[in-house]
Amino acid sequence: MGNNWKLESENWKVKSERPRFAERLIYVHNLLCAMALMLLIAFGTPALAQDHSAHGTKTQSAAAATQAQTPPASVQEEAAPTITMSDEKRQLIGVRTATAGFRTLDKQIRTVGKVEVNETRLAFVNTKIAGWVKKLFVNFTGDQVVKGQPLLSIYSPDLVTAQEEYLLALRSGTTVSEGIAEVQASQQSLIDSAKRRLFLWDITEEQIAALEKTRKTNTEMTIHAPLNGIVLEKMVLDGAYITPGMNLYKIADLSTVWIIADIYEYEVPLVKVGQQARVTLPYSSGEVLHATVSFINPVLDPMTRTVKVRIAVKNPGLVLKPDMFVNVEIMAASRARLVIPRSAVLDSGTRQIVYVEKEPGVFEMRKVTLGVRGENEVEVLKGIKKGERVVTSGNFLIDSESQLQSGQ
Repeated sequence: MGNNWKLESENWKVKSERPRFAERLIYVHNLLCAMALMLLIAFGTPALAQDHSAHGTKTQSAAAATQAQTPPASVQEEAAPTITMSDEKRQLIGVRTATAGFRTLDKQIRTVGKVEVNETRLAFVNTKIAGWVKKLFVNFTGDQVVKGQPLLSIYSPDLVTAQEEYLLALRSGTTVSEGIAEVQASQQSLIDSAKRRLFLWDITEEQIAALEKTRKTNTEMTIHAPLNGIVLEKMVLDGAYITPGMNLYKIADLSTVWIIADIYEYEVPLVKVGQQARVTLPYSSGEVLHATVSFINPVLDPMTRTVKVRIAVKNPGLVLKPDMFVNVEIMAASRARLVIPRSAVLDSGTRQIVYVEKEPGVFEMRKVTLGVRGENEVEVLKGIKKGERVVTSGNFLIDSESQLQSGQ
């Protein structure tokens, strides 16, 4: 009896707790549904709208996609950045402008040149006969000589023999009877042949005339300087035996010299034969020698990427010495090009910009493409038109103001 009462009491407790547990489940279910609805409203609206739009026609969908991909005209063609400044501000920063126009672009090409001997005024002294040196009249390197000055005398047995043959022919010609024409012609031919032989051995007209007058052979032959100049090399000594073709002296006329200068390959198109050049000495106090470009080497040096240019210059006082280095400035002038002042260009390394004054106080930034650079101006290939005014002073401050206004 007691056990039954206890079992019934436990069953009653279980039955009484069941409604409370069901209520709790219902509360949790309602709370989860509310949270799901809130998330759907917050994040699911675009997706629902997209799904709903899919029920439209294909034509409408393609048109909508095309319209979404094509930006407005204002976005396609981005307007050039402009900046407006008051008159007071322009005066404060010192804005100045210049007009773009077609002008001849002048450029000075500066380089270093080496002085060399003018090859057209260089000569070797030698002889066509063999013999011994009897006396040297010019006996050291660096001596200055004039054309026709005696350099040395030599003794040559062959020369003595040739003189005796010529004198014999002269004596034979005077003894021939005037009535025998054929004999006279033969004798005159012999005289002319002997005289020609002396000429071929560089015997001068004066020496032959003296031989005809004195009727005595000269045992020594004198060699004369072929031109005015400086003895650069002396290859002969007193008493030396010389052979035909042996060089005895090397003489150069240094009144006009050559300067060989190196020009970079991008500057070669600006250099022409006949252009004027200025030559200055590194240690000079300002003395300038005027020269002319006489030759441009058609071959490029692959190691230095330069071209040799020859400049002819007069050398008064022989101030320019062979193998000396000098400063060279070549004045190059090109055809008429659209140019602006170099100060108008702001070069960042990756782009070049110029500020154009559209109207008083309104400046527009332009990206430009540059060409040949001159001394004070630069060629513009793209970005600027003839007659437009560009800012040449104060453009740095204008550019800074433009960046501040754009938030860069």
